[in-house]
Amino acid sequence: MVTIRLSRGGSKKNPFYQIVVADIRAKRDGRYIERLGFFNPNARGGEVPLRIDQERANHWIRQGAQPTDRARQLLKQFARETAATAV
Repeated sequence: MVTIRLSRGGSKKNPFYQIVVADIRAKRDGRYIERLGFFNPNARGGEVPLRIDQERANHWIRQGAQPTDRARQLLKQFARETAATAV
């Protein structure tokens, strides 16, 4: 089974997450199939806190990939933000 999940990077007490498509058997920060974007919870100033390739994410969901709870929240948040800026 394939999942859309977060892979942690960054340094101690300064997390940075990649949003990736990975096999459910792979380690959290291990091998992944495709990188969809990133999430920076500590974004400051002009830094971008969240970026996702929504087209590729929708493609993987149509193929049967299951997003984790946090990944699902971030996908919805990004969709709301892009819809608000498009108007």
